[in-house]
Amino acid sequence: MTEPDLTPTAAAVNGHRLTPKGIQTRDRIVAVAANLMQERGVARTTIEDIQAAAGISSSQLYHYFADKGALVAAVIELQGQRVLDVQHLGLDRLTCVDDLWRWRDLVVGIRTAQNCVGGCPLGSLAADLSETDALARAQLARWFAAWDRMLRDGLASMAAAGQFTAGTDTDRLALALLAATQGGLLLSQVNRDTAALTAAMDTVIAQISAHLTEAADKAVRRR
Repeated sequence: MTEPDLTPTAAAVNGHRLTPKGIQTRDRIVAVAANLMQERGVARTTIEDIQAAAGISSSQLYHYFADKGALVAAVIELQGQRVLDVQHLGLDRLTCVDDLWRWRDLVVGIRTAQNCVGGCPLGSLAADLSETDALARAQLARWFAAWDRMLRDGLASMAAAGQFTAGTDTDRLALALLAATQGGLLLSQVNRDTAALTAAMDTVIAQISAHLTEAADKAVRRR
């Protein structure tokens, strides 16, 4: 799943198509900017920082991006796609609660491997930009909506297969799971451990499991 990109594409800038080398240069600038903004925050990352880290001149940077806002928009698209690509690894074949637990293990495993350093790329950008940049907030909201939709679609497919009792609000459960995951990721960054993340995800998945039919519940792998 790829959300529509409203920023200048990697193939064209200002109506002009880029050469393969131009595409490579633009992508490198965006990747460098994304890494710096993840480490330092958007406001504390200057254009000069990005130029130095990418090894480019001011004219090169402004050839691809009209201003810092345009570069931030490209960073959001890159980070949003990176986050969803990881989620696809665990959610593309969400057919039962056991798959939710496997996705939970994936998320917690990634945080463990990172030693809980750094936050969710989308969450960090949202914290930096939501109150200062309305366009960026709307762009971030689309990416979070795409993540929510992955969970909703998975739970809806389980409901269609008759795994949930009548009246189960799978959309609300999906949103709760996304919110719990985001909160847990933030606290894992603050505390440098995954306790809050595992507690949050485990609690919501257990709540989802409470809505299973008797037959579906019997098929769940017990943890």
